[in-house]
Amino acid sequence: MGMLDARERERRRAAAAHSLERLAGLDVVGVALTWVDNAGLTRVKAVPVERLEHAAVWGVGATPAFDAFLLDDSIMSGRYSGGPIGDLRLHPDLDRLTVLAGQQGWAWAPVDRFDQDGREHPQCARALLRRTVDKLAQQDLIASAAFEIEWALGRGDAPGFIPAAGGPAYGMTRLIELSDYSRDVLTALRDEGVVVEQYHPEYGAAQFELSVAAEDPVGAADTSVLVRQTLRAIGQRHGLRTSFSPKVLVEGVGNGGHVHLSVRGPDGPLLTGGAGPAGLTAPGEGFVAGILDRLPALLALGAPSAASYLRLVPSHWAGAFACWGVENREAAIRLISGATGSEPTSANVEVKCVDAAANPYLLLAGLLAAGHAGIDGASTLPPALDVDPSSIPENERAERGVLPLPADLEQAATAFEGDAELTAWFGPELSATVADMRRAEHALTHDMSAEEIVELTRWRH
Repeated sequence: MGMLDARERERRRAAAAHSLERLAGLDVVGVALTWVDNAGLTRVKAVPVERLEHAAVWGVGATPAFDAFLLDDSIMSGRYSGGPIGDLRLHPDLDRLTVLAGQQGWAWAPVDRFDQDGREHPQCARALLRRTVDKLAQQDLIASAAFEIEWALGRGDAPGFIPAAGGPAYGMTRLIELSDYSRDVLTALRDEGVVVEQYHPEYGAAQFELSVAAEDPVGAADTSVLVRQTLRAIGQRHGLRTSFSPKVLVEGVGNGGHVHLSVRGPDGPLLTGGAGPAGLTAPGEGFVAGILDRLPALLALGAPSAASYLRLVPSHWAGAFACWGVENREAAIRLISGATGSEPTSANVEVKCVDAAANPYLLLAGLLAAGHAGIDGASTLPPALDVDPSSIPENERAERGVLPLPADLEQAATAFEGDAELTAWFGPELSATVADMRRAEHALTHDMSAEEIVELTRWRH
């Protein structure tokens, strides 16, 4: 899809005509066209349904300055982003067009961003992820992914957080308190075609979590955007405020955005059935090791907010140390084999040190690029960890290579810039912008107290 030539535009015109036939009679009046920026915020331009064909063929204008928007909507001045010059075209992917069950009269589609000359914008995260998937396919590797989505529900419009439910962690009491809301969430997601596998109260105050079925990586990132938009809309109907922030309360556990990945080669699954550690095949071990080796750099993508580092603390199941383990919820990378007998379809790796402030397209591209580099380099894993790493004396942790992950955005940005494989994969413009963004937000927040950071971020994601 690198170039919008006349043939591609005609294909998009035909797709739009088909989409309009689908929407006929459904009382859809507008289509929300969304992309996720480098601060992890979903931005939108919308068109009346009558303009959908024009948007599909010729795009909707949008400034490239969105690449440089910080969490508070200020615009940083970066090496490749942040100026007032230029324009992009937003082209909806109508294969993913969805009638929104939580917003009457609206449909939704994610966009790809193109320059005015019809070339993919070099900082389009969705296009980067698609290219990453294509590169894996060239080596007969097929990845699947899914995001766990955690959120907290508050009452009222005050800037503070008043929990919308008082029941205990994981308790049926909490599900009863918000039974009608939860019913409407599951109904809306079903109507939108989202396959929900689990839904339950979580540990934090008025916190919930849902898990969706694995998809191709681009589809998984799209679904994460759709699910969060739907959760927010259903919450608003019930008079509730929805927060996906890494920290909702300073003393709380925060919202994660764990990623589950599996990968298959021409001979079958790579994460089970092998002779390597925990049953990994040799390429599967390389895939996991590639991610583990690059976790400090990957935090620039997966923990992109100052609030991320308030969540990323030891002994909170957040994965604060660079290590892996089999079913170890305190390890940054948790290998999940699944119930005995189901391994070929259920074995996957869970990356726990990331959160919902991340741009899901950037994060998945980074994780897959790291895994690909690990396979190419035949990387190997250290011994699996079967304890909480914080329970190991510091000197022993260092000897075993169990190191703490970056403690702030500046450290993560430095690690990202120092990773030759990731920066080459992302290209010079996007790599520079990621690092510039993290340093700009670090400068914005480094003199703030934890309470001030939480107040700033609570209702942004």
